[in-house]
Amino acid sequence: MLARNAESLYWIGRYVERADDTARILDVSVHQLLEDATVDADTASRRLLSVLGITPPDGSELDVWGLTELVAMSPETGSIVSSIASARENTRVAREVVSSELWQCINAMWNAVPERQRAARRVGPHEFFTFVEDRAAMFAGLADSTMSRDDGWRFLVLGRSVERVDMIVRLLMSRVGDRPTSPGWVTVLRSAGAHDTYLRTYRGALDASRVVQFLLLDRLFPRSVFHALQQAESCLDHLDHGPSARIGAGAEASRLLGKARSDLEFLRPADLLDDLTGRLQALQTTVREVGEAVSRQYFHAVPWIEWNNAEVNL
Repeated sequence: MLARNAESLYWIGRYVERADDTARILDVSVHQLLEDATVDADTASRRLLSVLGITPPDGSELDVWGLTELVAMSPETGSIVSSIASARENTRVAREVVSSELWQCINAMWNAVPERQRAARRVGPHEFFTFVEDRAAMFAGLADSTMSRDDGWRFLVLGRSVERVDMIVRLLMSRVGDRPTSPGWVTVLRSAGAHDTYLRTYRGALDASRVVQFLLLDRLFPRSVFHALQQAESCLDHLDHGPSARIGAGAEASRLLGKARSDLEFLRPADLLDDLTGRLQALQTTVREVGEAVSRQYFHAVPWIEWNNAEVNL
């Protein structure tokens, strides 16, 4: 596969996942701000921006609408609208290796954004967030049902998995230091789309250690860090066709993912909260280094692109 197409598919996976996760987080956060008058909107908004890696504006107080405009509808890099536009551009470039259904899905999503923005400004942002989540789910379903399980599909899933690890880690970082029974842990679960599954798994018992354990270590939940690392590692295993694949992780990206996955796999749950901040920071470093290693091995030799100002690379 051409490096240009491989890189586009990788970033399609990352951008669609970023738009989806950001919409989920904003949907939960905006509802919380609207329903609870005791929450300071400016403080909560700035905390959310730090989770998303977006620099807050200076000298102005943020409210629900200011937060939504900045994170969801701004054309600036890092917003939902920007992620959709970048995903669409990369899909256009890779038209020869994606299905027609996949292109139609992302193109229709991009074309519908202005109308959905106008509607959100009239009646509220929830419908816009739901639209993004639904389209992202449709995109993922079409990718799984219309693309062959070849290298192109693996690059797309690799990008999605790497971005998912980054987002879950950011969510957990935002709650480090909270009380074990803090309602903020429910917000984390809802933002990750994990609330209902968590309640069924743990019979409704809410505890910080169990929330962290579920989002980091669960083998079956597709949005857990362990599951995403395992899926990304599997994609790289199939992509590495060189002789070194016969004697272990010959590629740096595979080595990094394998180490991060094994560190979690053999970690005792009782030790999970010990130095949680350091563990999460190490995972963030791994995500960054994996991105650099994948770029060096499969794409062009370009500098690493930070999460909050990623650009389309053609």
